[in-house]
Amino acid sequence: MEPTTRHVTDPTTASASAPRLLPWPSPGGNPCYLVTDGGGYVSRLADELEATQLAMGVDVLGLARTVLEDPTSPYTEVRYAGIRLAECLTDALRVAESRGLRLPAPDTEGTQDAYA
Repeated sequence: MEPTTRHVTDPTTASASAPRLLPWPSPGGNPCYLVTDGGGYVSRLADELEATQLAMGVDVLGLARTVLEDPTSPYTEVRYAGIRLAECLTDALRVAESRGLRLPAPDTEGTQDAYA
């Protein structure tokens, strides 16, 4: 059975009880969400995986730059670097979306007067 997914589209409605976008997709490739207060095992696991994904992105970027800066790099190495960069970008964008959805709603009271 595939996990139930729910998409939160408005980050201003995010709260402690709003579903958290997890850093991994479901087996079917759909987003996975967790409803939690943020202190459980799956939340900690998601935090650790996010940190690992971002660290791997830094490592892959460094290695890819070496390949891409060398004009004699074989096509297969350049292609492999591009594929790995796309994977890391996908992970980083999912982490950014998840963290953005968990930000508190901005305090907009009184800000309209400042721009009038």
